[in-house]
Amino acid sequence: MFRVGIGTDRHRLVFGRKLIIGGVHVENAKGAYGHSDADVLAHAIIDALLGAAGMGDIGYHFPDNDPKWKDADSMALMAQSVGILRRAGFEIINIDASVHLEQPKLGALKIQMAKNVAETLNIPRNAVNIKAKTGEGCDSVGKGEAIEATAIAMVKFDEAILEAEVLKRGNKVTLEP
Repeated sequence: MFRVGIGTDRHRLVFGRKLIIGGVHVENAKGAYGHSDADVLAHAIIDALLGAAGMGDIGYHFPDNDPKWKDADSMALMAQSVGILRRAGFEIINIDASVHLEQPKLGALKIQMAKNVAETLNIPRNAVNIKAKTGEGCDSVGKGEAIEATAIAMVKFDEAILEAEVLKRGNKVTLEP
């Protein structure tokens, strides 16, 4: 069975923070403010993946009020999310995402972001597409005050994956207490 999930994330841009997008350090005077490294692309993809699998969202698994996740590498959180999906019997098919940022232009960096995501998710590079958009001067993105990302993920449930994970770990992962 194929399933689709949508994820979004938005962070304020502030001085004194690095701007990390898809695991790439983007040179900019401002960076995204957040509890972790505030990688909006990684966060949107994580939410899309978890949503597609019916496994909650990034805040459920990596709450921003837990000091454990302070300044966490979001690509490492993405890798942990892959494990959550596998334990529930899902494989990742593809990702399509957009980053909304007025400045700087992301240009060729989108390819490196896609490579990083594909490597982290252990899927082919051509199964990841990253687009960049500006805010055209509108809202907080267009005024250079925020960065936003939207992602769509397709996953496939595979009983064989679930059975293998249950044999390896002794139980399946659920959101039930």
